[in-house]
Amino acid sequence: MQKLKIGIIGTGGISECHIDAYKKNPNVELYAFCDINRKRVEEKADKHGIPRERCFTDTEAMMRALPEIDAVSVCTWNNAHAPCTIAALKAGKHVLCEKPMAMNAREGRAMQAAAEKAGKLLMIGFVRRFGNDARVVKDFVDNGGFGDIYYAKAAYLRRNGNPGGWFGDKSRSGGGPLIDLGVHVIDFVRYVLGNPQPVSVYGATFHKLGNRSNLKSVKGYQSADAGSGAKEICDVEDLAAAMVRFDNGTVLNVETSFCLNIKTGRGDIEFFGTKAGAKLDPKLEIFSEINDYMVNIGFADDTALSFSGLFENEVNHFVSCVLGKEKCIAPAEDGVALMRILDAIYKSAATGREVRL
Repeated sequence: MQKLKIGIIGTGGISECHIDAYKKNPNVELYAFCDINRKRVEEKADKHGIPRERCFTDTEAMMRALPEIDAVSVCTWNNAHAPCTIAALKAGKHVLCEKPMAMNAREGRAMQAAAEKAGKLLMIGFVRRFGNDARVVKDFVDNGGFGDIYYAKAAYLRRNGNPGGWFGDKSRSGGGPLIDLGVHVIDFVRYVLGNPQPVSVYGATFHKLGNRSNLKSVKGYQSADAGSGAKEICDVEDLAAAMVRFDNGTVLNVETSFCLNIKTGRGDIEFFGTKAGAKLDPKLEIFSEINDYMVNIGFADDTALSFSGLFENEVNHFVSCVLGKEKCIAPAEDGVALMRILDAIYKSAATGREVRL
């Protein structure tokens, strides 16, 4: 069987996860790289054995020059997701686009429409759908182990974790921790619950601490794109909180921050059902009743999210879907639904009112 030829659009930090996964898949050939930074794309090409004549600084130029490319991963800044994805789809390529899908739902719908018109797959990089923890929780949900899940809580909180670089620049990122971190946990909840549709949102965002560049003794979190010497921009929120109501009656409470005056950062997800509750923190624990006693149930196997093989699972699924062997579990329509939620949270925060969808 001829191998799929894969292009990488955007060769920053997250692209390494895609590249490493593709290199381990026997059905693909890592074929071409594209990035607006000529030096970076050539360095990345040299590292991974891609000829420099298959390096580009413009997506459409790469599409024109290399019509033999079968599929691409879009790993750019958020504001380039839509234009790069649409250009690739129009050129007849399948696309795996990193999360968040776009800057807003309008762009997301345009991307979905382009995929439908081209008859090509547009998969969104909701990588946590491919984690071992999601598999276990979803198995319990699908088999009625929790009963009717009516409430969920999700937190992704950093004490001092503004990545800097483009992450703090709203013109490139679209927002702060909500669109960068919150997208992971909101989608996790939607996915394991069977992707219910949002019907209303109340949200609040705060820009109080900024990037905390004044701190001397506490190390923060920086992206690979930070520290370039350019003037640092920080016009995104440092805390977002929201309640999302879904059409199945479940209500989700979500909190996410880059910077917050808490003792330690945390990332946990909780579900509350009529038969049992559960918490991922990071291992899964279940809370229920047995023989009229309250019980806490643990697992013999490790249920904490394993990052080993996580992106491989995602990329392998994408390749299998392109080859027609599997049905995509992270389609464009789910990306649009997530963007509608994020848009509504930002709108509610700006207006101080509930937003109905």
